[in-house]
Amino acid sequence: MKSLRELYKIGRGPSSSHTIGPERACLKFEALAEGAASFKAVLFGSLAKTGRGHCTDKVIERTFTKPVEVVFDCDTPVDHPNTMDLYAYDAEGKEIRNCRVLSIGGGAIVMEGVPFDKPAEVYPHNSFEEIKNYCDSEGIGLPEYVVRFEGEDIRAYLGEIWDAMQNSVYEGLLKEGVLPGGLMYERKAKTLFDQNIENEEPEDRENRLVCAYAYAVSEQNSDGGRVVTAPTCGSCGIVPAVLKYEQLKCEYSREQIIDALATGGIIGNIVKTNASISGAECGCQAECGTACSMAAAAAAQLKGMDLDQIEYAAEVAMEHHLGLTCDPVDGLVQIPCIERNAVAAMRAINAVSLATFLSGSRQISFDAVVYTMYQTGKDMNSIYRETAAGGLASVYSRSRLSKKPKTPAGE
Repeated sequence: MKSLRELYKIGRGPSSSHTIGPERACLKFEALAEGAASFKAVLFGSLAKTGRGHCTDKVIERTFTKPVEVVFDCDTPVDHPNTMDLYAYDAEGKEIRNCRVLSIGGGAIVMEGVPFDKPAEVYPHNSFEEIKNYCDSEGIGLPEYVVRFEGEDIRAYLGEIWDAMQNSVYEGLLKEGVLPGGLMYERKAKTLFDQNIENEEPEDRENRLVCAYAYAVSEQNSDGGRVVTAPTCGSCGIVPAVLKYEQLKCEYSREQIIDALATGGIIGNIVKTNASISGAECGCQAECGTACSMAAAAAAQLKGMDLDQIEYAAEVAMEHHLGLTCDPVDGLVQIPCIERNAVAAMRAINAVSLATFLSGSRQISFDAVVYTMYQTGKDMNSIYRETAAGGLASVYSRSRLSKKPKTPAGE
């Protein structure tokens, strides 16, 4: 498996696949296209169908220093759902270079035929079972496992990640107004956080605060703010929400939070290695499902749970996201994405509660549920994989009155 630096990245939203990945590709391509006077980017698959809502065209135009034409090709079939062709032209309009780019999730890219520094494999194990067996034999936990193969400096990096996560929470809680994109979606994090409810029950307060933190980060992401891919921009609110709530509730130290991020990162890395974290490839189960597993494992680490309990928490969190579609309305990372982050954050906390009592009775391994998620994603109809062509995206009406959801004949 690769470094956690390849999983946790700091960048601008609203989409790691649709903004961070294309931005990295354009920067690299322009650096290689010496003498280019102009460029063209042709978007295919999900990049084409939801690119406008995800601001893919805007980030491409902002990244290239020379004129660029962006073409949305929604019809040509491609092998990977996030495919982009880049072309460079000289002053006479003659093509001097081209490259096909695959944005494979979490801001990671593959550039065909272009030399690109391939991230090194730093971990010798690829499954939770292998990692658990190693840790048990060495008498170490997951945070120690991470340091052993990444080096002590990974803790400083995870500290930077935590700072960025907290900043996105704080900034999101302060802001009000309507998010861009045309859906007239009003920010809700501040409203949730500021409510002063008399005699509020503890569980209600927990739900409200966890949701407020998740909304805060997700709304920042949708507004193009700086967030952390955990594991993606579309699911960036889940891990910060759970960790921030637990830190404030139980006064966990910064070092304990870093341990939790290391543990959650291993869970995300296992999914990224053996399945996918891309909504365009496997639906939102790959994004929010993975983030929920990461948050559950991280919270279990904070509570001092053993490896079996950590695995159970991560497995429960993923299992109950299986089949979750990626159906962003108008291709925007707003409906249902923001609310979905809040629900997944609460589910992560519930998964940890179950793991406290029932880990000894589990019958499904985390590795098995990761495999199942990937197969489910591959079987899922393409309209439910970040194309804005199915699910909520196909029935939503801005007026909510002028258009009713389609129902089976006779109903």
